Amino acid sequence: MQVAKPARKQSRHPGQRPLDVFFAPKTVAVVGATETANTVGRTVMWNLVTSPFGGTVYPVNPKRSSVLGVAYKTVADIPEIVDLAVIVTPAPSVPAVIRESGDFGVRGAVVISAGFKEIGPEGAELERQLLHEAQAAGVRVIGPNCLGVMSPLSGLNATFATTIARPGSVGFISQSGALCTAILDWSLKEMVGFSAFVSVGSMVDVAWGDLIYHLGNDPKTRSIVIYIESIGNARSFLSAAREVALNKPIIVIKPGRTAAAAKAAASHTGSLTGSDEVLDAAFRRSGVLRVNSIADLFYMAEVLSKQPRPRGPHLTHRHQCRRSRRTGG
Repeated sequence: MQVAKPARKQSRHPGQRPLDVFFAPKTVAVVGATETANTVGRTVMWNLVTSPFGGTVYPVNPKRSSVLGVAYKTVADIPEIVDLAVIVTPAPSVPAVIRESGDFGVRGAVVISAGFKEIGPEGAELERQLLHEAQAAGVRVIGPNCLGVMSPLSGLNATFATTIARPGSVGFISQSGALCTAILDWSLKEMVGFSAFVSVGSMVDVAWGDLIYHLGNDPKTRSIVIYIESIGNARSFLSAAREVALNKPIIVIKPGRTAAAAKAAASHTGSLTGSDEVLDAAFRRSGVLRVNSIADLFYMAEVLSKQPRPRGPHLTHRHQCRRSRRTGG
């Protein structure tokens, strides 16, 4: 009988923020890495090994003895602590991969795999299991069903996109992987850069509030641009937005103003959009600027990336009104 390996202790970095593991990992495991051409596992692995982020990348695939020169059967076989796991295995295997990753020190996972709540009850149950294993193991999860995460300032490209975004000062978060690729293509032509480029997918764990706070506390992010299909935990989103929008502009586009748009969003995320009128009012009260079209979102991203952030108390109309009420002006 094989003796189980003891869990390795996670090294702690003083001053590290909870989501830094996604944007500044020192070691990354690609679970489901392969050399098969035109596959997600091959693209993610290649993007990481050719990224200049300065960390070590470990391919994990129990069915292959070598992926770009080396491969490990499991995360447990990797000779050092792994900060971030990027998972591209079939959906039924993901909960077990999360559990094993957590047992051996991994503290962040990007689950690119699809086949969860967007396909119906069976997938929703898999997603519930994924979250249970992640919470039990202390692993934060972005995804599932997402494009991945880029940190252009450090050079990290943990996605299956064809190229990495330019470095800049805009933090971009999207529920739609297709929109991520469209924004990426546009931004490269228009010379617009990003401090973070995140596809959140189904948001089983890490959600809007977590990322807004993270980017709000990032001195290299001057503005935040968000594409929302479903709001999820509205209280968390609005609480984070209300605080961060005092210092950094937050621009949101949310489809769903029509029944057809709401149905399309539900088919992708597996959840229904909220009342549009209520959201409009909540955005206004929180200092969030809502735009009505993808073209407006592109335009705002370009403007925010190329202009200095306004200083002083007059950042938005909301701030002016709030100041007037306080002073009686």
